[in-house]
Amino acid sequence: MRIFVTGTDTDIGKTIISSWLCLHFNYHYWKPIQSGSIPLTDKEFAQQLGINTIQEYARITQPLSPHLAARLDNKVLDINKIQVPLLEPLIVEGAGGVLVPINEQHTILDLIQHLNLPVIVVARSTLGTINHTCLTLGALANRNIKVLGVIMNGDKNEENKKAIEYYGNTKVLQEFPKIEEINKSSLLAIKPSPALLSLFS
Repeated sequence: MRIFVTGTDTDIGKTIISSWLCLHFNYHYWKPIQSGSIPLTDKEFAQQLGINTIQEYARITQPLSPHLAARLDNKVLDINKIQVPLLEPLIVEGAGGVLVPINEQHTILDLIQHLNLPVIVVARSTLGTINHTCLTLGALANRNIKVLGVIMNGDKNEENKKAIEYYGNTKVLQEFPKIEEINKSSLLAIKPSPALLSLFS
């Protein structure tokens, strides 16, 4: 299976959760578009955890939206040149949220549709997450992109979870806790929920 991991915003925890999924289910990791590289690229972060990673399609210098970062690096990002690696099982991590622009014509949403992969959405658990998550789910639904479910990142919030499931017409697959120190051991200590175990079985 190949799965695209997107988020409701930047710095939402996509890389940590993508790495966690790779560690628990022995998946390969690929981030096609990498903006910024300090202190590590997301691929390098995954590599440090012992995950098998695949080279990015584009690695651009500044930690900015891909369209702007590419322009500053005098690069042109072409989603038609981005092809899913034959390797599987595979976690594919996006850049920012689904409407982040890649170039003047395309967004991450276009990339997901081009790659034709089902999606897991990473969302915050805190105030504001219902709006951001439902907007993301709505954008994916408008393109008929299959959503496997949502992983909520942060302190448990039962009301937000129920609201996302109800108003977003989706399933919260996992409530992922805050981690003080992120390393292989701490990630492996967080056990996947029965819903995730069923999905990845």
